[in-house]
Amino acid sequence: MGIWRRTTLLLTALGAMIALSSPNALQAVESPIELQWHQLVPPAPPKPPRSFLAGRAPVDLGKLGGPDDGTPAPPPLPEGRWMSTPARKDAMPAPVVESLGGKRVHIGGYVVPLSFDATRVTDFLLVPFVGACIHVPPPPANQIIYVKVDQGFDVQGTFDPVWVTGTLKVTPTFTGLADAGYSLEAEKVEPRPGG
Repeated sequence: MGIWRRTTLLLTALGAMIALSSPNALQAVESPIELQWHQLVPPAPPKPPRSFLAGRAPVDLGKLGGPDDGTPAPPPLPEGRWMSTPARKDAMPAPVVESLGGKRVHIGGYVVPLSFDATRVTDFLLVPFVGACIHVPPPPANQIIYVKVDQGFDVQGTFDPVWVTGTLKVTPTFTGLADAGYSLEAEKVEPRPGG
């Protein structure tokens, strides 16, 4: 093998090692994961079997009232609620998928602007459906992504869908509008055709 061929091979190998050692080069090579909203929700753990009487309270027939003791009977409970305990709201935050942290993703959704100057938005909530957090109560935190766009982008309207590409972080963010279970530094935000 000639000296020129060895030198060329050595320089090619050295160039490849330098290119792959830089973090930006790895991101440029790695294409983003096409992420769907349902993938942001971890699978539910299996529920233990319930007994037929689970959640039922004992009934004291002497306190029901009725024609025998002269007091009126209580009004009937709505169908399906007979002797059941009231539903309680869990105070636990919505669970997130930890394994998505640090992944470069591409996801579509709708913009709920948080900081903007005229039509230029620099940070916003990305939500899965139109009107979330504005016209209807916000979805759970694992269905909201806080997005920061350093250079900003011009929003056409909050009802127009967008594609967002960037690195996803499993970092809860608390805004005055809604709690987000994920955050994302956007590389690009672009209109989603055919929304």
